[in-house]
Amino acid sequence: MGRKMTGKCELCGRTDAELTVHHLVPREMGGTFMATADLCIPCHKQIHALYTNEELASRLSTIEDLQRDAKLSKFIKWIRKQPAARMIQTRKSNERKGKR
Repeated sequence: MGRKMTGKCELCGRTDAELTVHHLVPREMGGTFMATADLCIPCHKQIHALYTNEELASRLSTIEDLQRDAKLSKFIKWIRKQPAARMIQTRKSNERKGKR
């Protein structure tokens, strides 16, 4: 995760959240100089817990794609109701375990 700042998460829309920079196409997949998004820490962690870099690069490389994804949209609906200062525990999905 990149530099930290406070503001509005581009994924869940919560305000006054501590933000990190998310590379929409992972750096390891060639996205070093491509578009980024400012995400709250829980959203950023959840994305990387659910998906491999290959999945992110191939089908989830925009905020809109991430918001429409079935697994992530459930999380977004829930996290929007949580206070911005709340830190949550993130676990890798069962589908993601063992993948790199």
